[in-house]
Amino acid sequence: MNLSAIRHRSTGSECYALDENTVALRLCTGYDVDKAYVISEDPFIAELKRLPEWDGVEKEMTRGYELEHHIVWTAELTPEFKRLQYYFIVESDGERYCVFENKVCKESERNKISTEFFKFPWINPADVISPPAWVRDTVWYQIMPDRFCRGSDFNNSRKFRKWGDFSNPTFKDIYGGNLRGIRERLPYLKELGISGIYLTPIFYSNSDHKYNTFDYYMIDPDFGDEAEFKALVEEAHKLGIRIMLDAVFNHCGSEFFAWNDVWENGRKSKYFDWFFINKDDFAKHQFTADDGRYYTFSFWAPMPKLNTNNPEVQRYFTELCVHWARDFDIDGIRFDVGDEVSHRFLKEMHRAVKEVKPDIFLLGEIWFDSIGWLGGDEYDSVMNYPLPGAIGDFWQDKEMTAHELMHRLNFCRTLYPKQINEVMFNFLDTHDTPRVRETCENTDVLLQKLAMLFTAAGTPCIYYGTEIAMKGKKTPYNRSCMPWEEIDAGKYDDFSKKVRELIQMRKRCSATKKDELQFIFDETHPRLVCYKKDDLTVYLNAGDGAVSVSAGGTAVFANGYNGGTLEKDGVLITLR
Repeated sequence: MNLSAIRHRSTGSECYALDENTVALRLCTGYDVDKAYVISEDPFIAELKRLPEWDGVEKEMTRGYELEHHIVWTAELTPEFKRLQYYFIVESDGERYCVFENKVCKESERNKISTEFFKFPWINPADVISPPAWVRDTVWYQIMPDRFCRGSDFNNSRKFRKWGDFSNPTFKDIYGGNLRGIRERLPYLKELGISGIYLTPIFYSNSDHKYNTFDYYMIDPDFGDEAEFKALVEEAHKLGIRIMLDAVFNHCGSEFFAWNDVWENGRKSKYFDWFFINKDDFAKHQFTADDGRYYTFSFWAPMPKLNTNNPEVQRYFTELCVHWARDFDIDGIRFDVGDEVSHRFLKEMHRAVKEVKPDIFLLGEIWFDSIGWLGGDEYDSVMNYPLPGAIGDFWQDKEMTAHELMHRLNFCRTLYPKQINEVMFNFLDTHDTPRVRETCENTDVLLQKLAMLFTAAGTPCIYYGTEIAMKGKKTPYNRSCMPWEEIDAGKYDDFSKKVRELIQMRKRCSATKKDELQFIFDETHPRLVCYKKDDLTVYLNAGDGAVSVSAGGTAVFANGYNGGTLEKDGVLITLR
């Protein structure tokens, strides 16, 4: 047996409280393990029953997830007194091995040296990770306000660039999209099936993207004012649409009041420790800070990095978040560069904002394994970057099989507890990536990817324009203007109708939102993706030719399916 492949820690995603009564366990082994068991009991049971030594009850584990080199076994236990002590037994070729916290040994040798059991000390209700329940049912739509829509209040006093003109674009082009424009297009979003809007930054700045914030309390005049934003939130709520703001707290813009004071007064400024300044001669008008004179976002000097370890900085931005939640009634906050702000700040912010609005959704922008931020007292969820990576690789690499795709998707699912998987922020593209249409041979492939997005556990998000298959490979081309004249004229109706069907299928079929699924493979068609979720079955033909499928049940979405034959790049989703 490959003992080095066996691992478990009684923390994180491997041992956690699923609810106030249930502990969920995951054990990782190699493929040479035939069966796995968990032996568990209350840690004080021997004392209670006057037994000479502790012993537990054996329960067979489920073969939960197959990864490229490992199997992840799962079990759910309901300890009567909320406490749990346990170890594992794994079988291979008839030999049984015990897995303790401090050793793995043959069962016959377990008493030769002292053993240390795994423990889940107590299911504290306050420690159970409980993301806002409404997030699981939300379909998000990401909007960059400057590029979405000009409202009826638009005036060209700023001499905005002509709407839709992307000839020789620059990073400073402003097109005049605003909050009124978003508000006037709410019926469009409602008809599409959207129930949550994620807005990139809307506060005062001199850029098109607003990620270099000058004033966190002031709506950018290009977008409107406080009254306009409140009207947007109110009308969105009437339509059942939530609003999430983008919080840029890792860094600020060059005209932020505290940075201005530091720039003028240096070490004498009372805000000096709000930043990470390493040299006295930091105040140089250079566009990069690669000389280390102070820390920034990336190396961009106009974006000085905020010291979120500083209690005054923590207080300022915590009060800001409370202001947004209390005075604007927003439903979520997305934290830009969410892996670089301090954990202490996030814990304080989480506590304060949840007191004002308990069901507010706190989302971190983190591009990698984020379990360290998802203990229930910082972020509720993170942006699920590994998911579009797995999906994108499968359709790009024509040699990749459905088996390999399953391994990649299962890896994503094993990173976090089940209740977090169900609210992971899933997407195919954002303002930071190429538009997903650029990675697709045709719109049929795009529909395949969207079908996977809308049948995955988590909360799906569409980047504005994906519903009409907008293109754009590199920034700023991936941030082009919505072509409203063409949309209103019906140019994209055929494709957007299919997207609406997928969204409605997502909303109607509860199985799409569940984390559990079963892959089914056809060895004669290694790139035919098929998986079941309860009574829902998904077929995606990513092979070179048409395939026959035995589709029982009623088709709830189909593209390229004709009487038992699924065409190349086709999608079929059935419900029994």
